[in-house]
Amino acid sequence: MKKFASFLIFLIAFTSYSQITTANFGKYPVFKECSNIAIDSLENCFNYTLQEFIYNNFKTPEIATNENYNGKAEVFFEVTKEGEFKVLYVDAIYNELKEEAKRVFNLLPKITPATYNANPSYVQFTVPIKIPLEEPTLGETPLNEELPVNDLTNEYDDIVKQPYANEEYRSNINIPLSHQNYSRFDAALNKVGTNSHTAQKPFIYSEVNKYYDFESENQKILKNKTSWFGRKWWNEHMIALKGEDYWLTIDPGVDLQIGKDVNADIDTYNNTRLVYLQGGIGKKLSFFSVIYESQGRFAGYFNRYAESIKPSGGNPAIIPGRGIAKEFKEDAYDYPVATGYVSYSPSKHFNFQLGHGKNFVGEGHRSLFLSDNASPNSYFKINTTFWKIKYTNTWMAFKDVRSEVLNENRSYKNKYIASHYLSYNITKRLNIGLFESVIWDNAGDGINFSYLNPIIFYQSIQFSTGSRSGNALIGLSAKYKINDRINMYGQFIIDEFSSSDIFGGEGSWKNKTGYQIGMKYYDGFGIKNLFLQAEYNRVRPYTYSHNTVVLNYGHNNQSIAHAYGASFSEFILIGHYHKGRIFGDAKVIVAQRGSDFNTPEDQLFYGADIYGNEENRAYEIGNEVAQGNTIDFFFTELQLGYLINPATSLKVYGSVIYRDYNPMVNTDENFESQTTWFNLGIRTDLFNWHYDQ
Repeated sequence: MKKFASFLIFLIAFTSYSQITTANFGKYPVFKECSNIAIDSLENCFNYTLQEFIYNNFKTPEIATNENYNGKAEVFFEVTKEGEFKVLYVDAIYNELKEEAKRVFNLLPKITPATYNANPSYVQFTVPIKIPLEEPTLGETPLNEELPVNDLTNEYDDIVKQPYANEEYRSNINIPLSHQNYSRFDAALNKVGTNSHTAQKPFIYSEVNKYYDFESENQKILKNKTSWFGRKWWNEHMIALKGEDYWLTIDPGVDLQIGKDVNADIDTYNNTRLVYLQGGIGKKLSFFSVIYESQGRFAGYFNRYAESIKPSGGNPAIIPGRGIAKEFKEDAYDYPVATGYVSYSPSKHFNFQLGHGKNFVGEGHRSLFLSDNASPNSYFKINTTFWKIKYTNTWMAFKDVRSEVLNENRSYKNKYIASHYLSYNITKRLNIGLFESVIWDNAGDGINFSYLNPIIFYQSIQFSTGSRSGNALIGLSAKYKINDRINMYGQFIIDEFSSSDIFGGEGSWKNKTGYQIGMKYYDGFGIKNLFLQAEYNRVRPYTYSHNTVVLNYGHNNQSIAHAYGASFSEFILIGHYHKGRIFGDAKVIVAQRGSDFNTPEDQLFYGADIYGNEENRAYEIGNEVAQGNTIDFFFTELQLGYLINPATSLKVYGSVIYRDYNPMVNTDENFESQTTWFNLGIRTDLFNWHYDQ
């Protein structure tokens, strides 16, 4: 880490903005005043006319006059293919200078665009505005001499660096999954009449930016900092590079927590150092990568859960939502994580992604289809958007890390999932979604290539190849926008499509169903930026499990749908609020959860653990939600924080968690406990922590 830090400081020290003059093009853009000028004089005429317009219209802000400022404002702008002036970036010491420069450029008339190879083309310039203003003079500006075709001796020197202009907000980069961050723009996506699709997450910046202008919203909370450190700490990416047809940002980050589990008398901490980069090549290809190096010790209940799902092979735990951990000191964990992807959009209708990370399908805080509850996994995803439809295909690779399913070479068992989600905006208020997925492993005949078909019905394929060849699951979702401030949503899932068992009313173990009902309320009670949410989830026993145990709906010993697996009912209340850089979050959960007894007297499987063996099920009929060792569960979390840097999502916060866990019968695995956990931290908010286990 010391070598990496030294290298990072070296990069920062030698990274600076370089002024550019123009992009390469054939013929300069033409003002009306220059229409009769010879082509070899167009550059001089363009420069003089622009400078004269600025001189006649620019009004020096009072603050610059009062402080006797002597300097300049640099305006990086573009003349589009349509001949319109578009300001990309302004570098100036005062915000008033920036706003005045933008005002003047908005007054410029539409002109004849530049051409390249006889076709209209955009072109970019940087123009300095000297303060105090100086009247322009018409002088001779020599044209750049063209190099011979095969003379590339100046190729390196011709590479120019342009000012970074928040390209990520218009790119194909995913918006990192964070409940708090997503709550800021959720209302904009859900206004009546929009043709947005909000179930397939994470969102791409370019699709959300149509409804929520990230740049202008962040501009409202930028701090007036002129020093390099001030800008980088409060407003900007640490390193930002941009050239012709590419851009790149590199940022260090942290997730540093220190706290106390009062009831268990445990001093808790998390020490994560990370570095992440994102960028784009051209307008179609984007990429993102982040590396985490972490050590931590958590509240007692969280440590116990992490150890209860430990993998085969001697490692002591799996940190929920993160990954496999090794021992660190005597009572802590060391858990490295790496995620990343490449995102390619050949047209406005398609986006392809190949990566290692998380996906989420649903409108709610939870998802009964696919959630970000488990560790990151490898995936390939296709988003197809046209008319009133968005169709998402996702193929994912998962791991079963239990000792009983290890391969002959003692490596972890691979399994795969293919899923389809079709989102259709029936009206400007009503959306429905159809979901299906199938899980299979590579045993027996190997991969069934029918599962790679992006438009096939998986249930019929699984039926035709045998029940043990895969685990198919189907679901239905809906969302209704009552008005711009309130919408309702829901999900219904079927894991075992047997109509007689589902509708028979006898509580068959094959009645593997679940549902979700929820409501979102924006600007709650008339308070701007107050986002409220209520949600109820209920899943029957044995849902997500399978008679071929490796084909359950899990990854790294965690559920890939709801965190509780199956056999539970849950009610959630959530609130998010922000004002400027200040934010607050609140969550309350009341639930009943089922569990096995796992005592010498009772080794039966009651249907809550998705890794349970269905052959050892407790009942054929008469199954009820939360059966077995019923657990009454209460959880609440309050958080108050401050957004340090909107560009990097760096936040400082304090939180308190209270958790009450009360099983019907105390056993070695499940016993009554209460937790009060205080936490202080500073973190780069790129993922959700799921502490509500």
